[in-house]
Amino acid sequence: MQRRPPPLHACPMVKVMVIGYGIITFRLYECHSLKEKRSVVKSIIHQIQNHFNASVAEVGGNDVHQLAEIGFALVGNSRQRVNSKMDNILNLAHEFKMASVINSEMEMMHL
Repeated sequence: MQRRPPPLHACPMVKVMVIGYGIITFRLYECHSLKEKRSVVKSIIHQIQNHFNASVAEVGGNDVHQLAEIGFALVGNSRQRVNSKMDNILNLAHEFKMASVINSEMEMMHL
């Protein structure tokens, strides 16, 4: 008689998915129209995406031309690695010449 493998729900599973996400609020001093803001926000989003392979989007302050809220999310299998990348995203945000960080919120969760 052939033995069957145990059902998947009976196998112990190790949780290795770590999700890091956050919102960075920027003050855009040189933007005097929504068109100028769009250009600056696109640049910020592309730089974060290209450096960190993160999901990034404008998530708030859409109608205010001197304020931008940029949300980001990262997924990995190491808490230290995801935390390090989130810190590096915030460090990069502080280096932007076209905008200054006025607030940031970041969290991590495990699944």
